[in-house]
Amino acid sequence: MPQVMVVARNFMDMVAALPAGKLDMLYDSAFICEAVLRSLPPLAKKYALQMLYVLAPVTAAAMEEWVLDEYAAKHKVAIDKLLQLRVFVEVRDRRRDVSYKMNQKFQGNMQKYLVDGGSLPREPLPLSVTGRLPTPADLEAYALDQWECFLLQLINSSQVEKGSSFSSSMMKTFQRGLLSSRDGEASKLTENGFQFLLMETNAQLWYIMREYISSAEERGVDPTELISFLLELSFHKLGAAYSLNTLTDVQRIAIRDLAELGLVKQQQGRKDSWFIPTQLATNLSASLSDSSSNKEGFVVVETNFRMYAYSTSKLHCEILRLFASLCFLSRVEYQLPNLIVGAVTKESIYGAFENGITAEQIISFLRQNAHPRVADKIPAVPENVTDQIRLWETDLNRVEMIPSHLYEDFPSKEWFEQCCDYARDNGYLLWEDPKRMRLIVRGEFHPEMREFLRRQR
Repeated sequence: MPQVMVVARNFMDMVAALPAGKLDMLYDSAFICEAVLRSLPPLAKKYALQMLYVLAPVTAAAMEEWVLDEYAAKHKVAIDKLLQLRVFVEVRDRRRDVSYKMNQKFQGNMQKYLVDGGSLPREPLPLSVTGRLPTPADLEAYALDQWECFLLQLINSSQVEKGSSFSSSMMKTFQRGLLSSRDGEASKLTENGFQFLLMETNAQLWYIMREYISSAEERGVDPTELISFLLELSFHKLGAAYSLNTLTDVQRIAIRDLAELGLVKQQQGRKDSWFIPTQLATNLSASLSDSSSNKEGFVVVETNFRMYAYSTSKLHCEILRLFASLCFLSRVEYQLPNLIVGAVTKESIYGAFENGITAEQIISFLRQNAHPRVADKIPAVPENVTDQIRLWETDLNRVEMIPSHLYEDFPSKEWFEQCCDYARDNGYLLWEDPKRMRLIVRGEFHPEMREFLRRQR
């Protein structure tokens, strides 16, 4: 079975993974505290607000009484989340009873926020300095163009328009895990690379941001400072201009890299330089499920398995060309300036499976990129096509090879049953035949089974 890429659902997954000391440093910023509070599940958010002005620890037993018994599972999830993010800190008394206390930095910043009200991380520049700024529609178009150009660089750098250049640090980050290369050979997409192209834009962005942050130390940047700035960026006003002079050196480099991805737009005036956040940047503190992509689809799939792609985008053409040669299009039958025609066949789908792409990913790609004329239909992709793609996948997965060991010739029925019980209790029993006293266990369990048999003699 192919492995599926795992993408962090939001920045809080990365925040929770930080060491306790660095996480406490993040809470020096009121904006980080607010972002964390916003990200919490409803019940966890309620607990955080209840504890905001409670200075003494509250016992775990007392907190359990805050909810009805049927909500015990949700209560546990809420407490676990608060502990992961160190919003709550666990303390124990002399009797080893567990209590919870709110993180002092988080508590102090949120108290100030409630009393004084929120403020912007930095003040935007007046129009008298910047002049006319891009409209929201202009910014959205810019962000889409930058993102497509970035993806095109991955697929086929020769197709990137002259003048487009990406920093080496960003390209190395982008290629990590997505491209593989051998000496003297051109880079090729890996299994994760194919899956990446099938993701929707927001999921792709989260993958890049996760890799960008995880590689920060290699570039001599503190990941904590980078996470702090990226979360602050999500509190900036969409479409407003902010001076680059208010940023540190690390933040300026981050802005340059983010501009290449379309998260911000940089502009130069007569005296000042500034950046303008796009919708991608203001969604950074939201989860994948909260943020949605508004890109227009371009694919039409018919019941006869023919596929029509209406697009003038170089990126779309390159993705379909790549899929035609290696994935789920048998071939590009013909290509016009705004139309590509191909077909989905058993052989082409098998090629996709061999590249680590699952049936659900193919179907999801076709649905997410459905042309507006068919996107509103139910279903957007014909059921006979989706059902057949799933059936082709099950054809490959009907037989699963499991390394195993056969045991037979037991001296007694009692000894056989003890061995069966031992293997079953450990989850390694695959098959048993009580009449002939034979059993099969997983291969990795053989050393333990042999030791058990030795002890029984």
